[in-house]
Amino acid sequence: MPEPAANLAQLAEMARRIRVHVVRIAAMSDCHTGGSLSIAELLAVLYGHVLRVDPARPAWPERDYFILSKGHCVPALDAALALRGFFAEDLLTTHLQLDGIISGHACAHLTPGIDASTGSLGHGLSLGVGVALGLRMDRAANRVFVMLGDGELEEGSNWEAAMAAAHHGLEQLVAIVDRNHYQTGPTEEMMRLEPLAAKWAAFGWAVRDIDGHDLNAIVETCAALPFEPGKPSVIIADTGKGVKSIETLHMARFDAESLAAALVELGEPAAARQEA
Repeated sequence: MPEPAANLAQLAEMARRIRVHVVRIAAMSDCHTGGSLSIAELLAVLYGHVLRVDPARPAWPERDYFILSKGHCVPALDAALALRGFFAEDLLTTHLQLDGIISGHACAHLTPGIDASTGSLGHGLSLGVGVALGLRMDRAANRVFVMLGDGELEEGSNWEAAMAAAHHGLEQLVAIVDRNHYQTGPTEEMMRLEPLAAKWAAFGWAVRDIDGHDLNAIVETCAALPFEPGKPSVIIADTGKGVKSIETLHMARFDAESLAAALVELGEPAAARQEA
C-alpha cells in the first residue's frame, strides 16, 4: 500500500515544539543545544511520518530502529519521543534528575523508545550495521536509521562501518548526516570533510544531499529509500538553523531573558511563555 501523504503543517509544528522543549531543557540544565536544535525537522519527519514504531510497545519486534549516534543531542530525541507518545511531555523537565528517565546521553535502559545507548562518538553506525545484519539473518523487514553528526565523521570507525555496510549490501540501513557545519568550532576548519558526498559514494553508498530544514525535501527523500537496490543509503542533510543566538554554540545555557527571547523567536504563544 502507498504511504499516506505527509501533513507538512503538523510536521512543522512538531519540529517547532521539539525546539521549544530543547531550549526549555537548556534553561534548566547542561544541554548540547546547537546540535539538538539542528535536527528538529529531521526528527519530526522520522517520528511524525516515516518510522514504523508503536509508543505503547517500544520494543515491538517489527519496529524500525533509530540510533542517535550523536547521543549527546538526546534532548531533541527525547522531545520527539514525548511528542510521539512514548512518555508524557512533562517528564522532559526532569532532564538529568537522579532516578529519572531523561538522561544527558541517549540511554536505552532508561528512556522508552530509545533503541541504543550512545554518546561515545563514532560508534552508532557500527551498531546500525550489526542490527541490520541481524535483521537480515532473521529475514525481517525492519529498517535501521542512524543519525550522525558531521563532526563525528572524523572518527575512523565510521568509515570501517561504511565499508562493511556496502560490502554486505545492507539496503535496509539508512545513515543521516546532520551536516550543521559546527562542532566545538567550524567543522571544515577543524577537520575538512569535503567532498563529503563523494566520500560516501566511494565507500559504496547511495547518496542524496538535501536541505535538512526543508520538510518536503526530507519527506520525499525518505519516500525514495532505498536509493539503489543492494546499497545502503545516506542522506547528507545540510542544517544549522535553530535559535539564531546559539546556532554556532556547541553548548548553551539560557537565563530568563534569553529563554524568553528564544521562545518568542520559536513562536511560542504568550500564555505558554509565562510557564518558562
